[in-house]
Amino acid sequence: MIHTENLTKQFKTTLAVDRLSLDIHEGEVFGFLGPNGAGKTTTVRMLTSLIGPTSGKAVVNGFQVGTQDTDIRRTVGILTETPGMYDNLSAEFNLEIYANLYEVPNPKGQVEKYLRMLGLWDRRQDEAGTFSKGMKQKLAIARALLHEPRILFLDEPTAALDPEAAHLIREFIAELRKEGRTIFLCTHNLDEADRLCDRIGVFKSQLLALDTPSRLRSQLFGRKVVFHLRKSEEALAEILRPLSFVSDARVIENKLLVTLDDPELHNPDIIRVLVGAGAEITFVGELRHSLEDVYLQLVKNA
Repeated sequence: MIHTENLTKQFKTTLAVDRLSLDIHEGEVFGFLGPNGAGKTTTVRMLTSLIGPTSGKAVVNGFQVGTQDTDIRRTVGILTETPGMYDNLSAEFNLEIYANLYEVPNPKGQVEKYLRMLGLWDRRQDEAGTFSKGMKQKLAIARALLHEPRILFLDEPTAALDPEAAHLIREFIAELRKEGRTIFLCTHNLDEADRLCDRIGVFKSQLLALDTPSRLRSQLFGRKVVFHLRKSEEALAEILRPLSFVSDARVIENKLLVTLDDPELHNPDIIRVLVGAGAEITFVGELRHSLEDVYLQLVKNA
């Protein structure tokens, strides 16, 4: 659905996006993570044909950026970080304006559909300027979906929202995912990205890493299994270290931490070795690094 090759954007002396190459598949929720000023919004603006690239190429929904820009704009939806509305007009009229601009066949019906879906139908006649931040965000998402785009770009959709409003927006994104829409999600909320995204790209002018959250954790930190012991015995770590599938083992208080690649395959082998050595195991769990750990490590390395 989205393909880029060496996509680059230079603003005078600032290189905002440096040779970005990636492929985003149909029906995927793709998380685009990076610090402020990393070039995420610039990337979204290029992919939605709001600005042109300096070099490289991009194809969005089968259309070439730079030569088929009108087609791209017709077939994508975009929620910007600070979506503007006509504050003195009703929510319903706001959406009808955009439905007509997109030449939606049944504008009134489509407006009603999304106002109801996002819980705004009862406030349809109220001026948009009277809405809370969360309601405005939902109204902006409705605007982005009026023409039923297969690709949706969301730039910080839950920024500055209270927990309840942010939860509602995340649930709605999850519903769109079930419909098979392709979603390009820029966010600083790493827990949100971890829960919603099939893959994530960590970006700081260049793409630093691209994979599923679980694989990125494994690549950076390995997988660690914690064996809780009735009593601490340093000798147990010494017994495990020579095993070919164990990359590290250490005892901390009454816990034995073992780093290995495939716990599902090798945990039974480890348990047999430990029990044979006289260990009393009370509990087995996995020590999971957060996506925040992954993100901070990648940005630090960059």
